[in-house]
Amino acid sequence: MLLLSSTLATSLSYALAIFNQVPNPTIFLFNTLISSSLTAKYRHTHVAFSLYSRILTHTSLKPNNYTYPSLFKACGCHPWLQHGLALHTHVLKFLEPTSYDNFVQASLLNFYSKCGKVGVCRYLFDQISKPDLGSWNSILSAYAQNAGSLNGVSSNNVDDINLSLEVLFLFSDMQRSLIRPNEVTLVALISACADLGALSQGSWAYAYVLKNKMKLNRFVGTALIHMYANCGCLDLAYKVFDEMPERDTFCYNAMIRGYAIHGRGQEAIGLFEKMGNEGLVPDDVTIIVTMCACSHVGLVDEGCNYFESMADYGLEPKLEHYGCLIDLLGRAGQVKEAEERVRTMPMKPNAILWRSLLGAARVHGNLEIGEVALKHLIELEPETSGNYVLLSNMYASLNRWDDVRRMRKLMKDRQINKMPGSSIVEVDGAMHEFLIGDKTHPHTREIYLKVDEMSRKVQEYGHKPRTGEVLFDIEEEEREDALSYHSERLAIAFALIASASSLPIRIIKNLRVCGDCHASTKLISKIYEREIVVRDRNRFHHFKDGTCSCSDYW
Repeated sequence: MLLLSSTLATSLSYALAIFNQVPNPTIFLFNTLISSSLTAKYRHTHVAFSLYSRILTHTSLKPNNYTYPSLFKACGCHPWLQHGLALHTHVLKFLEPTSYDNFVQASLLNFYSKCGKVGVCRYLFDQISKPDLGSWNSILSAYAQNAGSLNGVSSNNVDDINLSLEVLFLFSDMQRSLIRPNEVTLVALISACADLGALSQGSWAYAYVLKNKMKLNRFVGTALIHMYANCGCLDLAYKVFDEMPERDTFCYNAMIRGYAIHGRGQEAIGLFEKMGNEGLVPDDVTIIVTMCACSHVGLVDEGCNYFESMADYGLEPKLEHYGCLIDLLGRAGQVKEAEERVRTMPMKPNAILWRSLLGAARVHGNLEIGEVALKHLIELEPETSGNYVLLSNMYASLNRWDDVRRMRKLMKDRQINKMPGSSIVEVDGAMHEFLIGDKTHPHTREIYLKVDEMSRKVQEYGHKPRTGEVLFDIEEEEREDALSYHSERLAIAFALIASASSLPIRIIKNLRVCGDCHASTKLISKIYEREIVVRDRNRFHHFKDGTCSCSDYW
């Protein structure tokens, strides 16, 4: 056995040769070799499954609790995912439910988490009578990893928000169970706070790390950078970045992305250069977030140069990189050039690229390209309301109300409902959500009085409602009311009533900020002398003293 252990450290093939000479290997020997063949050093998944097959065909051996955890871990990536499902049936076949230990349960949780099957994870977790730290970490990570997205501010999808909220609820249950969290726990918690924009809870998690002298490793640090950036606190994000004892590519990606979504393109480029000076090599994500940073501030030449430089780092452009390129050109008004790139790219464009082109066509009034983009989008995503709304808004801005009605009829015939705008505002650590025209909040009367006051004051400052952006073909006065009761207006009104005047107002919106709300919020920030930070589905807007950090380029 000592000989086997020593040879494993030097040569897996030599270890296998010795193992094959053992006349009657025990299940302990099989498990040892399976585990060793799946270490970070070897990762020979086919060898591990070959050994497992030998166990199954052996007349006197049966898999046990120590056989499965390593195998499930190996099944967490393509092309081995399908084998994990078969392994689960073997667990049910060979192990008594009462004999499952926490390692088997945690490995099952991790496997289904990587498959994106959060419901299965929760079912398995609920079968555990006394979950240990590993089991808690597995279920928390399952929810956290399947919520949100990397390249945008957040998906702002209702399902993703619910997943992130569940992390917070589960963490509260974990605290009541008296299980002490570790770094893995905190990464899941902080990641959920990032998706929710829950600054108070995320800051509490960081304070917990400091108070308990937990290691600010690259995983915890990267999650904190992501959280602070997503909560609109870019200075705090950089403070964490600067204090990290070691930084890797993932850490740099998180900070560059933070600069990107806050419209700080030059700082993002500076960080990209610093990354190279530290000897770190950019990966696919580095190029994406740096191009996004260029896109948000109109640095077209610089963004194109990063795209063209990918070969220098041994990278080939993927759909995501072409998506950044189309967005870069489209935002800058180079809509025809963007369309040409879509048509000539080496792979088939997906809905994200066509929607980016449609959005650019709407902003810059290129109706011909907008209609072409919508035609492709209807083929790819016939039930996505936002595609129809984008083109309908373009027709409305041109006063082509017959075409607006045609789009509305098309949506009605296909039973497609417009996604309602929603905004979340955090006040005293509690999250308050508002929909357009929402009257469900306990303070609805006070909120609507404040909205009316806000509308009156911005009009006194000369603001004229941009009623052409309202989708519905209704009377002018009713269109103005529809704009006044957009979800972010209600959220701002509530924050003005319920929060201290010295605090910034932080809002998360699931849709792109409309032009009228953007213009109004600039004035509201000046009139009420409040900083207002709005995170929409694409980026952050910092409103202060009547201006916005985006310089009206969004």
